[in-house]
Amino acid sequence: MGVREGFEELYGTAPEGVWAAPGRVNLIGEYTDFNEGFVMPLALPHTAVAAVSRRTDGVLRLHSADIEGPVVELHVDELAPLTNTSWAAYPAGVVWALREAGHAVTGADVHLASTVPTGAGLSSSAALEVVTALALDDLYELGLTGPELARLAQRAENDFVGVPCGIMDQTASACCTEGHALHLDCRDLSIRQVPFDLASQGLELLVVDTRVKHALGDGAYAERREGCEEGARQLGVSHLRDVAYEELDAALARLSDERVRRYVRHVVSDDHRVERVIALLDAGDVRAIGPVLTEGHASLRDDLRISCEELDLVVATANAAGALGARMTGGGFGGSAIVLVESADVDTVTKAVTEAFGSAGYTAPRVFPAVPSAGARRLS
Repeated sequence: MGVREGFEELYGTAPEGVWAAPGRVNLIGEYTDFNEGFVMPLALPHTAVAAVSRRTDGVLRLHSADIEGPVVELHVDELAPLTNTSWAAYPAGVVWALREAGHAVTGADVHLASTVPTGAGLSSSAALEVVTALALDDLYELGLTGPELARLAQRAENDFVGVPCGIMDQTASACCTEGHALHLDCRDLSIRQVPFDLASQGLELLVVDTRVKHALGDGAYAERREGCEEGARQLGVSHLRDVAYEELDAALARLSDERVRRYVRHVVSDDHRVERVIALLDAGDVRAIGPVLTEGHASLRDDLRISCEELDLVVATANAAGALGARMTGGGFGGSAIVLVESADVDTVTKAVTEAFGSAGYTAPRVFPAVPSAGARRLS
């Protein structure tokens, strides 16, 4: 059953419209966003879809086709941060953020369904937030831009849900375009669409969802963020973005804490890797980004220390089987890796990785192509 039919069955009337917002995978630039650096995500074909109608009585009704349970009924004037720990906090947080920003959202009926894999580090939560924000922007004629919707969605996640994420996931979901990767400057939030048409080059970017999430990841993000902020303080800059790659060695020599030194080295070098990847793509040399991806993985594994055995196995196995390059993507301790391969080698690399997981006694991974897709949009 589609979301439109699901909405009608739930609420007894047709929705005013249907919207979609994608999940994302990050090509390069990890843990750089909150350091006001550079990231380069692309939207996936997997989306959160919402059928929505306005209400004028202050009631917000939320339902997900993917989660067992009744309609969640809330009142917009009673929404308060950190009070809801269910999936409904994400769309409810968007309504709260819109109202906090002065937009007169007087309620809504919402029915959601998503094909974005959860727990795979592909921003299923950002897709939920952005699709809700876009629908309400349309219905209430708020006139918000993609970057503005992204900021509101981020505020919902930071302040209402209580997750200290950067701006990348929501911006990717709101602003990506088909056939492109998104170069986002996380300081001024300027964006540039970088052509990334792999099919025309005989290439594919595979996502390998390891299907694992290690508990080690709980709190690790906040600890790394604190370490990066400490590094910036010791170096006398507002954010690590301000440390030039050419001055990295001199900067590292000024840091006494080995942990902080590792984090700084990762962030500054990963910002530089984003710039290298853009230069290669602009020059039309897509295959040459492969080694940069692998180099990025080594930094995430050794300096940031957020990889895990499963992710390392994907990268090592894929590269040994003929991939052009690979790295873990997202927050780490599980989730997904990306692998750049010649189209002719997809089956070989997929088989090698799947067999390696079997030999190691791991659950079989989920492997699918990351096709650079459109950002948030109205469907009907």
